[in-house]
Amino acid sequence: MKEKYSNLFAPFSIGNCEIKNKFTMAPMGPAGLCEKDGAFNQKAIDYYVERAKGGTGLIMTGICYVENEIEKCAMPSMPCPTLNPANFIKTGRIMTERVHAYDSKIFLQLTAGFGRVALPIVLEGEAVAPSPIENKWDPRIKCRELTTKEVEAYVKKFAEAAMVAKMAGFDGVEIHAVHEGYLLDQFAISLFNNRTDKYGGDLKGRLRFTTEIVEAIKNTCGEDFPVSLRYSVKSYIKGINQGGLPDEDFKELGRDLDEGLEAAKILEEAGYDAFNADAGTYDSWYWNHPPMYFEKGMYLHLTEELKKVVNVPVLAAGRMENPDLASRAIEEGKTDALSLGRALLADPYVPKKIRQNNLEDIRPCLSCHDGCMGRIGEGGNLSCAVNPSAGREKVYGIEPAINKKKVMIIGGGLAGMEAARVCAIKGHNVNIYEKGYKLGGNIIPGGVPDFKEDDRALVKWYEKQLTDLDIEINLNAKVNKDIVLNENPDTVIVATGSTPIILDIPGINDNNVLTASDVLLDEDKAGDEIIVIGAGLVGCETALWLRQKGKKVTVIEASSEILGGPHSMPFMNYDMLKDLLNYDGVDIKTNTTVKSINNEGVLIETKEGEISLKADTVVMAVGYKPQRELYKELEKEIGDVYLLGDARKVKNIMHAIWDSYEVARGI
Repeated sequence: MKEKYSNLFAPFSIGNCEIKNKFTMAPMGPAGLCEKDGAFNQKAIDYYVERAKGGTGLIMTGICYVENEIEKCAMPSMPCPTLNPANFIKTGRIMTERVHAYDSKIFLQLTAGFGRVALPIVLEGEAVAPSPIENKWDPRIKCRELTTKEVEAYVKKFAEAAMVAKMAGFDGVEIHAVHEGYLLDQFAISLFNNRTDKYGGDLKGRLRFTTEIVEAIKNTCGEDFPVSLRYSVKSYIKGINQGGLPDEDFKELGRDLDEGLEAAKILEEAGYDAFNADAGTYDSWYWNHPPMYFEKGMYLHLTEELKKVVNVPVLAAGRMENPDLASRAIEEGKTDALSLGRALLADPYVPKKIRQNNLEDIRPCLSCHDGCMGRIGEGGNLSCAVNPSAGREKVYGIEPAINKKKVMIIGGGLAGMEAARVCAIKGHNVNIYEKGYKLGGNIIPGGVPDFKEDDRALVKWYEKQLTDLDIEINLNAKVNKDIVLNENPDTVIVATGSTPIILDIPGINDNNVLTASDVLLDEDKAGDEIIVIGAGLVGCETALWLRQKGKKVTVIEASSEILGGPHSMPFMNYDMLKDLLNYDGVDIKTNTTVKSINNEGVLIETKEGEISLKADTVVMAVGYKPQRELYKELEKEIGDVYLLGDARKVKNIMHAIWDSYEVARGI
């Protein structure tokens, strides 16, 4: 352990619960980790124990319903300790006992529910809220106002659930949440709470639900039973379903910083023992689930202020896995501990690897959300784009192969590298052939923008793993059928990737036309006035990067929406990229096609007719086409051959890694 990181491994306490280091696991929705009766399943036990084994000092489970009648949700969606308390205690004790064996602590997170932000796919009963309002995701769903008696019933259920947690061996509970715009947060924010009973009105009234919860838990479980609060210091609501960007000047419609600090003082006085802090709501969802477009440590300016007004520990989330950033934040008094979420999905051993000074072995989180919140939003189980075994550690791990094989992998992009890594772990003799001068494939240009630093880190991680596994890597090695047949491998994996699609447009072969990859790899090729053809993810990220470098950028898109629309990618990433393009002044023209390209710019066709646009560089970003030619030749000659990654189907990083993991673990 480096001396400069020693403060990350000093203990701290929440109430009377001492935690061995400053690493806590942020709560993440445990979708797929429970049974129909609300008890944790074996996958949940394996999932949380793996993070304890990796050195995390305190584990916060994801949300557990305290009841499932008032706001009835489909089961098994999330755990619920009050549905079958006896079975919850039995399975919970197995989990807590195993976690404690690693000298880690574990809190059970308890939720009041979703309110106006309930996912329609989960909701089975009536939609509820503090006051009548439309559901965020489907305005056809109308939320009715909770009665006073129902809120009081919730408070009792929190106390009951906390006692079940205590009996199951949990070291404390965390209340979810005056955070992210969930039901308790809706009660706390005047924008959503128009009640006239004791749970509405002024700030103390709007916080009464939350303060009664901690009072009831302390009365039931004892004053020394720790209760943390998941807390968003500021809402960043610019409008309904509209967030405010970090540098944007806007009127806060939710909880501003002053109210956030005042509320924290009220909540501490009520009995909360810690604040697990972040920012945002579902209306500004990218704040709670930060994409790669945020700088790391993006909540620290808020937690620094929060620490000035409360005397209990403050935990800071917000892309805090960088040990230099984390150590400095603690040293400067901006937080008391770290709250790592997706970083521990990508690599459960982050704390241990930092302690052992194996920083290069930490598998980075890409902040893509494809494997975690994106999957949950579509009804899938919690997992990770770069770590396919997350959330299914024992049932989907890598086992040694009985019969060792000679495996030839053609293509050194993500699919090829993941296949090589898994095959080598299984014990196969692996050779990888890459036609380029380095490994990485399309992620090399894709990782150029400043906000894609973790894409670059992922390539470095793979390079390190392949080297440590003693895999033979052949660069500048273009492979044909004869070479493969001469090598006589037992198994061939073709991961030859994809190449940019070039539209058949007059002038497309002019010198001022480049692909997105061309520009990303050599920005000097781009002029000052740029037209990007295609508003998919590559086109939009390239446009944003060019604009942030001071270029004048116009994006042309033939369809009516950019990025394929809001359902084509995780919503928080979609929403923030869309907002950034608008905020930074990228001119986007949808329902527009390019008729021709010339040395002066492009001729476009819009609903209003043909228009000439001036540009000194035209960037083509309309997608990629698979490179399958070699596979088609080999499938007739090789008995055991697989097609993976973009060469099989152009999708995203997660599918390239997941498909390769699946196939390679079966070889």
